[in-house]
Amino acid sequence: MSKEPILRINDLKISFQSGKKLVTAVDGVSFELKEGEILGIVGESGSGKSVTSLASMGLIPSPPGKIEKGEIIFNGKNLTNISEKEWRKIRGNQISMIFQEPMTSLNPLFTIGNQLMEAIRLHTNLSKAEAKARSVELLKLVGIPRAEGILIEHPHQLSGGMRQRVMIAMAMACNPRVLIADEPTTALDVTIQAQILALMKDLNQKTNTSIILITHDLGVVAEICERVIVMYAGQIVEQGDVRKILKDPQHPYTRGLLKSVPDLRGKKDRLYSIPGTVPVPGSVIKGCRFAARCADAFEKCRHESPILHQTENDGHEVRCFLHTIKEGSDEHVRVTS
Repeated sequence: MSKEPILRINDLKISFQSGKKLVTAVDGVSFELKEGEILGIVGESGSGKSVTSLASMGLIPSPPGKIEKGEIIFNGKNLTNISEKEWRKIRGNQISMIFQEPMTSLNPLFTIGNQLMEAIRLHTNLSKAEAKARSVELLKLVGIPRAEGILIEHPHQLSGGMRQRVMIAMAMACNPRVLIADEPTTALDVTIQAQILALMKDLNQKTNTSIILITHDLGVVAEICERVIVMYAGQIVEQGDVRKILKDPQHPYTRGLLKSVPDLRGKKDRLYSIPGTVPVPGSVIKGCRFAARCADAFEKCRHESPILHQTENDGHEVRCFLHTIKEGSDEHVRVTS
Protein backbone atom coordinates (compact mmCIF):
# COMPACT_ATOMS: atom_id res chain seq x y z
CA MET A 1 0.00 0.00 0.00
CA SER A 2 1.60 3.27 -1.10
CA LYS A 3 1.86 6.22 1.23
CA GLU A 4 -0.43 9.20 0.67
CA PRO A 5 1.06 12.66 -0.03
CA ILE A 6 0.84 14.99 2.95
CA LEU A 7 2.34 17.99 1.11
CA ARG A 8 1.93 18.69 -2.59
CA ILE A 9 3.60 21.54 -4.49
CA ASN A 10 1.95 22.24 -7.86
CA ASP A 11 3.58 24.40 -10.57
CA LEU A 12 5.03 26.87 -8.05
CA LYS A 13 6.47 30.12 -9.43
CA ILE A 14 8.10 32.65 -7.07
CA SER A 15 9.55 36.01 -8.14
CA PHE A 16 11.34 38.87 -6.40
CA GLN A 17 11.32 42.56 -7.24
CA SER A 18 14.83 43.76 -8.07
CA GLY A 19 14.68 47.47 -8.85
CA LYS A 20 12.16 47.81 -11.67
CA LYS A 21 12.62 44.18 -12.74
CA LEU A 22 10.71 41.10 -11.55
CA VAL A 23 13.17 38.20 -11.24
CA THR A 24 11.96 34.59 -11.10
CA ALA A 25 13.71 32.51 -8.44
CA VAL A 26 11.53 29.37 -8.60
CA ASP A 27 9.88 28.44 -11.88
CA GLY A 28 7.23 25.72 -12.24
CA VAL A 29 8.31 23.46 -9.37
CA SER A 30 6.04 20.47 -8.63
CA PHE A 31 6.59 17.59 -6.21
CA GLU A 32 4.93 15.50 -3.49
CA LEU A 33 6.01 14.61 0.04
CA LYS A 34 4.48 11.38 1.30
CA GLU A 35 3.47 10.47 4.83
CA GLY A 36 6.54 9.37 6.84
CA GLU A 37 8.93 9.96 3.91
CA ILE A 38 12.37 11.59 3.92
CA LEU A 39 12.76 13.61 0.71
CA GLY A 40 16.05 15.24 -0.28
CA ILE A 41 16.38 18.44 -2.33
CA VAL A 42 19.87 19.08 -3.70
CA GLY A 43 21.54 21.70 -5.88
CA GLU A 44 24.11 24.48 -5.83
CA SER A 45 23.52 27.83 -4.11
CA GLY A 46 21.01 29.85 -6.12
CA SER A 47 19.08 26.82 -7.37
CA GLY A 48 15.88 27.75 -5.51
CA LYS A 49 15.98 25.09 -2.76
CA SER A 50 15.60 27.40 0.23
CA VAL A 51 13.07 29.71 -1.49
CA THR A 52 10.84 26.69 -2.16
CA SER A 53 11.08 25.61 1.48
CA LEU A 54 10.36 29.14 2.79
CA ALA A 55 7.25 29.26 0.59
CA SER A 56 6.10 25.98 2.17
CA MET A 57 6.29 27.76 5.55
CA GLY A 58 4.61 30.98 4.38
CA LEU A 59 7.84 32.88 4.96
CA ILE A 60 8.43 34.53 1.57
CA PRO A 61 8.91 38.25 2.41
CA SER A 62 6.32 40.32 0.55
CA PRO A 63 7.55 42.70 -0.74
CA PRO A 64 9.92 41.97 -2.48
CA GLY A 65 8.85 38.32 -2.88
CA LYS A 66 5.67 37.12 -4.52
CA ILE A 67 4.10 33.74 -5.31
CA GLU A 68 2.98 34.40 -8.89
CA LYS A 69 1.23 31.09 -9.41
CA GLY A 70 0.96 27.54 -8.16
CA GLU A 71 -0.39 25.71 -5.15
CA ILE A 72 0.99 24.56 -1.80
CA ILE A 73 -1.45 21.88 -0.66
CA PHE A 74 -0.99 20.61 2.89
CA ASN A 75 -3.32 17.94 4.21
CA GLY A 76 -5.75 18.69 1.36
CA LYS A 77 -5.80 22.48 1.90
CA ASN A 78 -4.26 25.11 -0.42
CA LEU A 79 -2.03 27.36 1.73
CA THR A 80 -1.15 29.97 -0.91
CA ASN A 81 -4.19 32.15 -0.16
CA ILE A 82 -4.56 31.81 3.62
CA SER A 83 -4.12 34.73 6.04
CA GLU A 84 -1.09 35.30 8.27
CA LYS A 85 -3.27 34.39 11.28
CA GLU A 86 -4.01 30.99 9.72
CA TRP A 87 -0.32 30.54 8.85
CA ARG A 88 0.61 31.06 12.53
CA LYS A 89 -1.61 28.11 13.48
CA ILE A 90 0.16 25.85 10.95
CA ARG A 91 3.74 27.16 11.13
CA GLY A 92 5.67 25.53 13.95
CA ASN A 93 2.65 23.43 14.84
CA GLN A 94 1.98 21.22 11.80
CA ILE A 95 4.89 22.28 9.56
CA SER A 96 8.21 23.09 11.27
CA MET A 97 11.60 24.17 10.00
CA ILE A 98 15.18 23.74 11.15
CA PHE A 99 17.09 26.74 9.84
CA GLN A 100 20.61 26.72 8.48
CA GLU A 101 22.56 28.44 11.24
CA PRO A 102 21.47 27.72 14.84
CA MET A 103 23.54 30.56 16.33
CA THR A 104 21.57 33.19 14.39
CA SER A 105 18.24 31.35 14.76
CA LEU A 106 18.40 31.18 18.56
CA ASN A 107 17.99 34.43 20.51
CA PRO A 108 21.27 35.08 22.39
CA LEU A 109 19.47 37.07 25.11
CA PHE A 110 17.18 34.29 26.32
CA THR A 111 17.88 30.92 27.88
CA ILE A 112 17.28 27.68 25.99
CA GLY A 113 14.41 26.93 28.38
CA ASN A 114 12.68 30.26 27.71
CA GLN A 115 12.83 29.75 23.95
CA LEU A 116 11.69 26.12 24.04
CA MET A 117 8.81 26.84 26.44
CA GLU A 118 7.67 29.80 24.33
CA ALA A 119 7.50 27.57 21.23
CA ILE A 120 5.46 24.98 23.15
CA ARG A 121 3.03 27.38 24.86
CA LEU A 122 2.41 29.31 21.65
CA HIS A 123 0.70 26.29 20.08
CA THR A 124 -0.62 24.37 23.09
CA ASN A 125 -2.64 24.96 26.26
CA LEU A 126 0.09 23.61 28.53
CA SER A 127 0.87 25.41 31.80
CA LYS A 128 4.35 26.78 32.50
CA ALA A 129 5.24 23.71 34.58
CA GLU A 130 3.92 21.33 31.92
CA ALA A 131 5.81 23.22 29.19
CA LYS A 132 9.01 22.93 31.23
CA ALA A 133 8.52 19.18 31.62
CA ARG A 134 7.86 18.88 27.89
CA SER A 135 11.06 20.89 27.17
CA VAL A 136 13.14 18.46 29.24
CA GLU A 137 11.47 15.54 27.44
CA LEU A 138 12.30 17.05 24.03
CA LEU A 139 15.94 17.72 24.93
CA LYS A 140 16.29 14.10 26.04
CA LEU A 141 14.59 12.95 22.82
CA VAL A 142 17.28 14.69 20.72
CA GLY A 143 20.07 13.13 22.78
CA ILE A 144 21.11 16.09 24.95
CA PRO A 145 22.59 15.00 28.32
CA ARG A 146 21.75 16.89 31.57
CA ALA A 147 18.62 18.34 29.93
CA GLU A 148 17.47 20.17 33.09
CA GLY A 149 20.79 22.04 33.27
CA ILE A 150 20.67 23.03 29.58
CA LEU A 151 17.32 24.81 30.13
CA ILE A 152 19.01 27.61 32.13
CA GLU A 153 21.93 28.08 29.74
CA HIS A 154 22.22 30.61 26.89
CA PRO A 155 22.99 29.66 23.25
CA HIS A 156 26.62 30.87 23.41
CA GLN A 157 27.31 28.37 26.19
CA LEU A 158 26.57 25.42 23.89
CA SER A 159 28.59 23.86 21.08
CA GLY A 160 27.42 24.01 17.46
CA GLY A 161 26.15 20.42 17.56
CA MET A 162 24.25 21.03 20.82
CA ARG A 163 22.65 24.21 19.41
CA GLN A 164 21.54 22.26 16.33
CA ARG A 165 19.98 19.62 18.58
CA VAL A 166 18.12 22.37 20.44
CA MET A 167 16.83 23.68 17.10
CA ILE A 168 15.57 20.19 16.24
CA ALA A 169 13.92 19.93 19.68
CA MET A 170 12.16 23.28 19.09
CA ALA A 171 11.03 22.16 15.63
CA MET A 172 9.64 18.91 17.10
CA ALA A 173 7.96 20.65 20.05
CA CYS A 174 4.41 20.26 18.72
CA ASN A 175 4.89 16.93 16.92
CA PRO A 176 4.69 18.44 13.41
CA ARG A 177 3.55 16.32 10.49
CA VAL A 178 6.18 17.90 8.21
CA LEU A 179 9.73 18.92 9.19
CA ILE A 180 11.81 21.00 6.75
CA ALA A 181 15.55 20.87 7.47
CA ASP A 182 17.54 23.52 5.57
CA GLU A 183 21.21 22.46 5.51
CA PRO A 184 20.99 21.10 9.11
CA THR A 185 24.61 19.86 9.12
CA THR A 186 26.31 22.96 7.66
CA ALA A 187 29.37 24.14 9.65
CA LEU A 188 29.34 21.01 11.84
CA ASP A 189 32.26 18.59 11.96
CA VAL A 190 31.83 15.17 10.36
CA THR A 191 31.21 13.30 13.62
CA ILE A 192 28.47 15.71 14.72
CA GLN A 193 26.97 15.65 11.20
CA ALA A 194 26.59 11.87 11.44
CA GLN A 195 24.93 12.19 14.86
CA ILE A 196 22.44 14.84 13.63
CA LEU A 197 21.52 12.73 10.57
CA ALA A 198 21.07 9.62 12.73
CA LEU A 199 18.90 11.68 15.09
CA MET A 200 16.67 12.91 12.26
CA LYS A 201 16.26 9.39 10.88
CA ASP A 202 15.43 8.13 14.37
CA LEU A 203 12.81 10.88 14.89
CA ASN A 204 11.30 10.05 11.49
CA GLN A 205 10.93 6.39 12.47
CA LYS A 206 9.64 7.07 15.99
CA THR A 207 7.14 9.85 15.18
CA ASN A 208 6.40 9.16 11.46
CA THR A 209 7.20 12.82 10.73
CA SER A 210 7.71 13.53 7.01
CA ILE A 211 11.03 15.31 6.39
CA ILE A 212 12.27 17.53 3.56
CA LEU A 213 16.06 17.65 3.75
CA ILE A 214 17.62 20.54 1.82
CA THR A 215 21.33 20.13 1.18
CA HIS A 216 24.15 20.40 -1.35
CA ASP A 217 25.75 17.23 0.02
CA LEU A 218 24.89 14.08 -1.96
CA GLY A 219 26.50 11.96 0.75
CA VAL A 220 23.88 13.20 3.22
CA VAL A 221 21.11 12.39 0.72
CA ALA A 222 22.47 8.86 0.17
CA GLU A 223 22.56 8.33 3.94
CA ILE A 224 18.94 8.98 4.92
CA CYS A 225 16.68 9.97 1.98
CA GLU A 226 14.26 7.73 0.09
CA ARG A 227 13.69 10.06 -2.88
CA VAL A 228 15.68 13.00 -4.19
CA ILE A 229 14.92 16.13 -6.20
CA VAL A 230 17.80 17.82 -8.06
CA MET A 231 17.22 21.55 -8.64
CA TYR A 232 19.07 23.89 -10.96
CA ALA A 233 18.41 27.61 -11.65
CA GLY A 234 14.93 27.52 -10.11
CA GLN A 235 13.74 24.32 -11.81
CA ILE A 236 13.66 20.61 -11.02
CA VAL A 237 16.01 18.89 -13.48
CA GLU A 238 15.74 15.35 -12.12
CA GLN A 239 13.76 13.51 -9.45
CA GLY A 240 13.18 9.95 -8.39
CA ASP A 241 14.36 7.13 -6.13
CA VAL A 242 17.67 7.92 -4.42
CA ARG A 243 19.36 4.62 -5.28
CA LYS A 244 18.36 4.77 -8.94
CA ILE A 245 19.55 8.35 -9.37
CA LEU A 246 22.85 7.84 -7.53
CA LYS A 247 23.52 4.61 -9.43
CA ASP A 248 22.41 5.82 -12.87
CA PRO A 249 21.96 9.64 -13.04
CA GLN A 250 20.25 10.72 -16.25
CA HIS A 251 20.69 14.51 -16.28
CA PRO A 252 24.14 15.94 -17.16
CA TYR A 253 23.93 18.25 -14.12
CA THR A 254 23.26 15.35 -11.72
CA ARG A 255 26.16 13.44 -13.25
CA GLY A 256 28.35 16.50 -12.77
CA LEU A 257 27.37 16.77 -9.09
CA LEU A 258 28.18 13.10 -8.49
CA LYS A 259 31.45 13.39 -10.38
CA SER A 260 32.41 16.31 -8.11
CA VAL A 261 32.20 14.15 -4.95
CA PRO A 262 35.71 13.20 -3.73
CA ASP A 263 36.50 9.49 -4.02
CA LEU A 264 39.06 8.07 -1.61
CA ARG A 265 39.67 5.14 -3.98
CA GLY A 266 40.73 7.42 -6.82
CA LYS A 267 44.17 8.96 -7.34
CA LYS A 268 43.22 12.08 -9.24
CA ASP A 269 45.44 15.15 -8.96
CA ARG A 270 42.47 17.53 -9.13
CA LEU A 271 38.85 17.25 -8.08
CA TYR A 272 36.30 17.56 -10.87
CA SER A 273 34.13 20.68 -10.94
CA ILE A 274 31.28 21.57 -13.29
CA PRO A 275 32.55 24.36 -15.59
CA GLY A 276 30.95 27.79 -15.27
CA THR A 277 28.54 29.05 -12.60
CA VAL A 278 24.82 28.94 -11.86
CA PRO A 279 23.15 31.64 -14.00
CA VAL A 280 21.81 34.75 -12.29
CA PRO A 281 18.03 34.38 -11.82
CA GLY A 282 16.21 35.77 -14.85
CA SER A 283 19.33 35.86 -17.08
CA VAL A 284 18.43 32.78 -19.18
CA ILE A 285 15.66 33.98 -21.53
CA LYS A 286 15.46 30.93 -23.81
CA GLY A 287 16.76 27.40 -24.03
CA CYS A 288 17.85 24.95 -21.35
CA ARG A 289 19.24 26.71 -18.27
CA PHE A 290 22.11 24.26 -18.01
CA ALA A 291 23.08 24.43 -21.72
CA ALA A 292 26.00 26.86 -21.22
CA ARG A 293 27.69 24.43 -18.79
CA CYS A 294 26.69 21.15 -20.46
CA ALA A 295 29.13 19.06 -22.52
CA ASP A 296 26.20 17.21 -24.12
CA ALA A 297 24.30 20.34 -25.27
CA PHE A 298 23.26 20.63 -28.92
CA GLU A 299 21.51 23.34 -30.96
CA LYS A 300 17.99 22.63 -29.71
CA CYS A 301 19.15 23.03 -26.09
CA ARG A 302 20.07 26.67 -26.72
CA HIS A 303 16.72 27.67 -28.21
CA GLU A 304 14.03 25.55 -26.56
CA SER A 305 13.24 24.75 -22.93
CA PRO A 306 12.95 21.04 -22.09
CA ILE A 307 10.10 19.72 -19.95
CA LEU A 308 10.31 17.12 -17.18
CA HIS A 309 10.10 13.79 -18.96
CA GLN A 310 9.45 10.42 -17.32
CA THR A 311 12.10 7.83 -18.17
CA GLU A 312 11.65 4.08 -18.40
CA ASN A 313 12.24 3.85 -14.63
CA ASP A 314 8.99 4.26 -12.70
CA GLY A 315 8.71 7.70 -11.10
CA HIS A 316 12.10 8.85 -12.44
CA GLU A 317 11.80 12.21 -14.22
CA VAL A 318 14.46 14.21 -16.05
CA ARG A 319 14.41 17.63 -17.74
CA CYS A 320 16.63 16.99 -20.78
CA PHE A 321 16.19 16.79 -24.56
CA LEU A 322 18.34 13.66 -24.55
CA HIS A 323 15.31 11.90 -23.06
CA THR A 324 12.35 13.53 -24.77
CA ILE A 325 10.43 11.91 -27.60
CA LYS A 326 11.87 13.23 -30.87
CA GLU A 327 10.01 13.73 -34.12
CA GLY A 328 7.08 11.53 -33.08
CA SER A 329 9.32 8.55 -32.25
CA ASP A 330 8.78 6.70 -28.97
CA GLU A 331 12.46 5.87 -28.63
CA HIS A 332 14.59 7.64 -26.04
CA VAL A 333 18.19 8.63 -26.54
CA ARG A 334 20.26 6.94 -23.89
CA VAL A 335 22.77 9.10 -22.02
CA THR A 336 26.13 7.47 -21.52
CA SER A 337 28.21 8.32 -18.49
